[in-house]
Amino acid sequence: MLKDQAMSVVFDGSPLKAMQSSHTHSPHTAPSAQELSQEIKSFISGVDTVQGRKLSVREHARCAVRLLRSVPACRGAVLEHLRGVYDEHVSAFLHNLETEGNGGSGVSSNLEDIIQEVHGVLSEFIRLNPRAWAPLVSSWAVDLLGQLSSKHAGRRVAPHSSSLNELLQLWMSCAATRSLMEAYSQCLAAMLAWCPDACVDALLDTSVQHSPHFDWVVAHIGSAFPGTIISRVLACGLKDFCSHGAKDQGLMVMGLEKGNRVPKIGSVVGILGHLAAHHSDSIRKELLRMFQESLSPSSPLSPTSSSTSWESSPQLRRAAVPFLLQLAAMSPNLFGAVSAELVELLRPPVLLQLQALLQGLPREELDNMLGLAVHLISQSPSGGARVLRFLADTATPASVIISGPTPSPHEGVREGCDRLLQMLLLHLHKLVFNRSDGVEGNPHHSASSQPQRVILFLEELQSHVGELCAETLRLERKRHLWLHQLLCLLSIYGGPSVATEALCQLLTQARNPEELALAWQLHTTLSSCMAGLIPTAVTRCVAQIHTHTLGPRQLRQLLLNLAAAIQSQDEERRGSASAQSSMATQLGSAVSVHLHDFGPLLLHGDPAVSHATVRLLSCSPLPRTFCPAHLLLLSRAAVTHFFQALRRRGEAGKAVLQQLVEGALHKGNTDLFGGQIADMSGAPVPSPSVTPDVGASLLDINCRFGTTVNFSGSVWSVFHAGVIGKGLKVRSDIQLPDPSGVIQNIQTILAVVVQCCSSSGLNGSMNGSRPASDPDEPLPINAEAAKVVAITLVESVCPDVANGELSWPPEEHARTTVERDIHIRRWFEAHPVIFPLLQVVAAGRPALCYCSAVLRGLLATLLAHWEASREMSSTDSPWHLQASCLLVSCMGEGQLLPPVLANVHEAFPHLTPFEVRLLLLAVWEYVRGNGPMPQKFVFSSEKGLFCRDFSRDGDVARYVAPIHSVLHKNIDRLGHLCWRFQL
Repeated sequence: MLKDQAMSVVFDGSPLKAMQSSHTHSPHTAPSAQELSQEIKSFISGVDTVQGRKLSVREHARCAVRLLRSVPACRGAVLEHLRGVYDEHVSAFLHNLETEGNGGSGVSSNLEDIIQEVHGVLSEFIRLNPRAWAPLVSSWAVDLLGQLSSKHAGRRVAPHSSSLNELLQLWMSCAATRSLMEAYSQCLAAMLAWCPDACVDALLDTSVQHSPHFDWVVAHIGSAFPGTIISRVLACGLKDFCSHGAKDQGLMVMGLEKGNRVPKIGSVVGILGHLAAHHSDSIRKELLRMFQESLSPSSPLSPTSSSTSWESSPQLRRAAVPFLLQLAAMSPNLFGAVSAELVELLRPPVLLQLQALLQGLPREELDNMLGLAVHLISQSPSGGARVLRFLADTATPASVIISGPTPSPHEGVREGCDRLLQMLLLHLHKLVFNRSDGVEGNPHHSASSQPQRVILFLEELQSHVGELCAETLRLERKRHLWLHQLLCLLSIYGGPSVATEALCQLLTQARNPEELALAWQLHTTLSSCMAGLIPTAVTRCVAQIHTHTLGPRQLRQLLLNLAAAIQSQDEERRGSASAQSSMATQLGSAVSVHLHDFGPLLLHGDPAVSHATVRLLSCSPLPRTFCPAHLLLLSRAAVTHFFQALRRRGEAGKAVLQQLVEGALHKGNTDLFGGQIADMSGAPVPSPSVTPDVGASLLDINCRFGTTVNFSGSVWSVFHAGVIGKGLKVRSDIQLPDPSGVIQNIQTILAVVVQCCSSSGLNGSMNGSRPASDPDEPLPINAEAAKVVAITLVESVCPDVANGELSWPPEEHARTTVERDIHIRRWFEAHPVIFPLLQVVAAGRPALCYCSAVLRGLLATLLAHWEASREMSSTDSPWHLQASCLLVSCMGEGQLLPPVLANVHEAFPHLTPFEVRLLLLAVWEYVRGNGPMPQKFVFSSEKGLFCRDFSRDGDVARYVAPIHSVLHKNIDRLGHLCWRFQL
C-alpha cells in the first residue's frame, strides 16, 4: 500500500514541480538519480539495498527524511511512515516516565534528532511554499495528535482528560507532540490569509473523533490564535449545521438531542468552552457579532473576509439564529456570557429584523425555536431578572404606560413576546410541580435521598424577590398577572423562606387595598402546599422591625397594611366569608402573639409610625393569655404615647380624637357605654364574643335589610319587621350592664376627649383660643378639635351623608330620607355615648354645624314619634323624651338655636306628645329658615370662642308663637318657666 501511495505521489505532475522548486533552496547536495532510486527501494522494502539487511527504526526514519528532502512528491508515503516514528517516540517517552528512569537519554539518542530533523524540513517547506504544504501538513499533524492522544490516554502517567493544564504540560514536554503542535501552528498562521476554513475543519473533525482526549490541543491552539479560532470555529460549525439541517431549501432546526443531526456542533461547544476561561470576552463579542450580522439584510464583507465567508450566503445567514440557539442550549456558560448584552441589543429595530427573519419559518420549526428559547431561559444561570424585565416590558400591551425610556414595541413583536412569556410560565409550572415526582412514588426513598431538580432561572430570581414584588404591585394590565404567577411559582420552588419573604414584601410595599389583595391571592395559592405561612411572615416582619431593616415610610406602610388586613375580619362576621377574611383571622392571631413587639413602636420618633401602630393595636385581638411583663410594657408604651400625642400639634392629636370616637362607637365596645348591638329591624343582637360561630347563613343574609337594594324615598321601601305567618320579630332579652360601670366608662371617655379637645391638648394657639384662667373652670373646647369629633361622628353614624348637607329642608320633605333617619335614630338608641359626645362638639362652636345631617335625621324621627303617639303624657315615652331634651339642649349649646328656643326642652316633661311635637316643629322651622352655617359664627376675642349674633337672623317672634300658646294653655304647670321664653 505504501508503495502504491508513494508511486502515485511521485508521478503527480503539477505538485512535483512546486516541490522541486522549493527543493532547489535546500542546503544539501542533490543526490543522483541512482541514489534516489536506491533510497526509494530501501524506504518501500525496509531493507538496505546495498548491505542487504533490515533497516532499524532510526535508519528507516533517516531514509524517510532524506526522501522528504529530495523527493517531496513522496510526502504522503513519508508522512504516513512518520506516524509510526512519532508513535514510537511517544511510547518510549511515556514508558520512561512510568519507570521513573532518565526519560531523555535513551530516546534522544534514537529518534529525537530524527523528529527535530523532520520538523526542520516541514517547517522549511511550509515557509517556502505554504499553499502546497500547509493544508497537507496541518491535516497530518492534527490527525496524528488526535491519534496519539487517544491511544495513550489510558497510560498510568497520563492525567485525566479534564485536567487540561496537567495534560498540556505532559504532552508539551514530549518532543514528538510538541513538534506536531508547532507544525500545526505554523500551518494555521500561514493559512489565515487565504484558506483558514480547511485548517479549522481539520481541527473540528479531529475534535469530534478524539474528544475529550484531544481537548488539550484545542486549548493550546485556541490560546495561540483566539480571534481566528473563535470566528472560524463558529463559521465552520454554522456551515455544518446548515448542511445537516437543510431540506427543501428550508431550515430544519434540530431538537434537544446533542449531536444526532449536527455532528460538529458538539466539538464547537467543546472548543469554545475551553477558550472561555481566558477569552470569554472575545467569544461574547463574536457570538453577538454573528447574531447582528445574521439580522442585517445585506452588509458588505469586511476586508478580512473571504469569498466563502458565511455573511455572503443568505442560507447561512438565515441559519445563524437557530444555530446560536442550539449552541446556547448545549452550553449554558456560553448563553450566560451573552444573555446580558443580548437583552441590551434587542431594541425595537433589532426586534423588527428578528421578526422578519422568523416570519418565513414553518410553524413547526418556529415552535421548536420558541421551545428551545424557553428551555434556555429556564436554565439560564445569570441575567434572569433582566431577561424577565425585557419580556414583560415588550409583551405589555401598548395601552399600558411602561416606566422608563423603552418605546412601545411593534404589535407582532409584542404578540411574540407575549406567547414566549406564556410558554415560559407554563414550562416553569411543569418544572416546579414535576421536579419531585419520583419521591412521592417510592415511599421507601426520603426526599433527601433524591435531590430535586435545580431550575437556574428561579434560583437566580430568588435574590430579586423584592424587585419582583414591586413590579407586581404596579397593577399594570396583564403584566402584574404574569409577575404574580411567577411569584407564586418562585415561592413554591424556593420553599417557606422565599414564600415568607414574598408575603412580607407585599405587605410592606402595598399602598392601597387593590395592591394588598395580591398578598391575599398569594397566600391563597400557597396555603394549599405550605402550612403556617402567616405566623412565619409576621415573625419575619417583627425580626425586620427589631433589626431596623425597614425605613420609617416602609414601617408605617407595613403597620397600616397589617391593620387593614385584620380589620377585614368584619367582612367575615357580616357573612361574606372569603379567603381574605380567613387570612385576616390567621393574621390577627399571629399579630396578637407579638403585641409586645409592636408596642414599643408607639414611642417611635416618627409620628406617622406611632399613629400606624395605634391603628394596628386598636384592631388587633388580645391573646388568650398575656404575660404580665408584656402587658406592663404595652400599657406603659400606650400611656406614654397618649400623653405625647396630646402634646403634639397637628395631625397626631386629630388622629387620637378620631381613634377615640371610632373606638367608642365600635360595636365591640357598645356594652361598655350602656348600649347594645341592634339589627336593621331594631332587634338587639348578642355580642359576637358570647355568640358561637356557626358559620354564615344564607337565610340571615337574605333577610338583612342592608343586603337589599336601597330605594330610599320610594314606595318600594321595605322594613323587615317580621316574617309573614310568624308575626313580628321577637326581641331577645339582653342582660343590661351595670349602670355604675357604664357611667364611669362614659365619664372616662369624655374626660379623655375633652382633654384632647382642650386648647392645651391640640392646637393651643389656633384660632386665638386661650386656656381657662381658673383651674376649676372647664377647659374651652378647641373648634378644630371639635370639628374632628363631629366629622368622625357623622362618618360613623351615617357614612352616606355628604359633607355639604348642612341646610334643612321643610319638615314634610323628611319622608324622602325616612330610611336613613331611622338608621340614625337606631344608632342613638344603640350608642348612648353619642349624646355626651355631641355635647362636647356643641361646646366647640361652630363644630355642631357639621353634624347637621345627624341632628336633622334624629329630629325627624322624634317628630314622627310624637305625632303618632297617643299617650297622655310625654313621660310615657322615656327614651324619646330624653332624646328630645338632649337634642334641643345640644343645639342650644352649639348656638344653632337662639336662647328662647334653646330652653323649650325644660317644658317637655310637663306636656303631651302633641305639644312636644309643636315645640320641636318650631325648632325645625327656625333651623330651616336660619341654616346652621359656620359662616354665621364670629370669633370673640373677649371670650376666646366663636359666637353667633342672632340679631342678624331676623325676627324670632314668629317661631316663638307656638311656645307662648302652649305656655298659656298649661299656665298652671308652666307658670314658673314663662320668664325663660321672653324675647
